[in-house]
Amino acid sequence: MPDQADIERFIASTFRSVWDLELLLELKRSAGDPMTRDQLVSALRASEVVVSRGVETLVASGLAAEDSDGSVHYAPAGPGLDELAAGAVELYRSRPDSVRRLIIAGIPGGLAAFSDAFRIKGDK
Repeated sequence: MPDQADIERFIASTFRSVWDLELLLELKRSAGDPMTRDQLVSALRASEVVVSRGVETLVASGLAAEDSDGSVHYAPAGPGLDELAAGAVELYRSRPDSVRRLIIAGIPGGLAAFSDAFRIKGDK
């Protein structure tokens, strides 16, 4: 099993939003059975755009595969990736706020944009 630092680096470098991680959770829950985008939209109560972007992220990261009919299933590219994904899921279940901060910090400009949202107009 990867250590805490490896899991945190994986989260920060892999997921662009918490929605991506929620999508991973849903695909892992389905036990490898393919899900259509409509099923994912319904299960996550998300928009088609959120699901489409999440699918792109997970496929590009080697965590999911898209079938010719457009359905998606959990398909880690290797055992090491499966272990990192399992570690990310466990950390998200136990410390969701920490995981959210890791994701925001991993987005270029994400932390600065987040903190800028709380600035008072005219503050520098």
